[in-house]
Amino acid sequence: MTTGALFPPTASAARPDTVQNSLNTLVLDDQIPAALANVTDRQGRMRNYTAGVGDLKTGAKAPKDGQVRAGSNTKAFTAVVALQLVAEKKIVLDAPVDTYLPGLLRGKGIDGRHITIRQLLQHTSGLPEYLDKRAILEDPQRYYEPRELLADALAQKAHFSPGAKWEYSNTNYLVAGLIIQKVTGRPIGEEINRRIIDRIGLRHTYFPTPGDMTIRAPHPKGYHRDTADSPWREVTELDPSWGWAAGAVISTNSDLNRFYTALLDGKLLPPAQLAQMRTTVPAEAAGPGVRYGLGLTSTPLPCGGVYWGHGGTIPGYATLGGVTEDGRAVNIALTAIPADSATEQHAQTAVESALCR
Repeated sequence: MTTGALFPPTASAARPDTVQNSLNTLVLDDQIPAALANVTDRQGRMRNYTAGVGDLKTGAKAPKDGQVRAGSNTKAFTAVVALQLVAEKKIVLDAPVDTYLPGLLRGKGIDGRHITIRQLLQHTSGLPEYLDKRAILEDPQRYYEPRELLADALAQKAHFSPGAKWEYSNTNYLVAGLIIQKVTGRPIGEEINRRIIDRIGLRHTYFPTPGDMTIRAPHPKGYHRDTADSPWREVTELDPSWGWAAGAVISTNSDLNRFYTALLDGKLLPPAQLAQMRTTVPAEAAGPGVRYGLGLTSTPLPCGGVYWGHGGTIPGYATLGGVTEDGRAVNIALTAIPADSATEQHAQTAVESALCR
């Protein structure tokens, strides 16, 4: 990436107001308990912002750049590990799942002999979704084994033939995590920590160990409510095992910006594997113009160009943002999942406004 100023001198003074106003809208108009943001310019200079409260009971402010559950940003971490193993010739991207875990995927229209690693990472496998968020919220402290979750998916019928189209399914990354563990002989969390987090110095990011239901460092509390009229329910502490290789990582806005910047800068993957990760298919269901690579999305900007990232939702938190080709980075965290399209659009506009200034 090139270096340079994020904003021209005449616009730089407006940046705090623009970002802060976006967060204020999410809190005041959309009733999100708290919104946090990190904006990083091409030279690595950062600004952190907050709005709302980090604890509805005490009214305490949200900590700047506090830790949050990063949800499906985990998929980008898992995909990077898989592609590092491709570079090490321990995984073949277009090999079938059965090469590594014979007989694992069998069901109604589901056959691991015909689903490739690439199709898992790109959500083109046709595997049905295992995740039932209602069940998770009923018993948030329950521990799940990955194969237990996979059984729920395999009890369903395949949604389409492998490679026929794109459809987001957490099950893909459940299987990818199992393959990584089989190939390396180590837990997926240890591989993510060793190969990514420690390698590029993400000091506030970690993959929770089994049974760890807390968020370790200062953080805003996460909330959920069933309807717009329901009272907020705190869901900060939960067992993230049900998200596992698809959604368990805990991070901060600034660390997520560091991760995606390092990734696009080629610090985590050789050029060939980074090119594969950035080879995309249309994913309009994720948003207008969105395309999906291997654990990485590209989203068009209204000012031209695209930004690369992933984003994620998990009960209590939502994160979104990404990095442009020229090195601008923005990540926003909300302490509740947006309940309607208007809130989602306000969050998306906040990212776009920050990246387009």
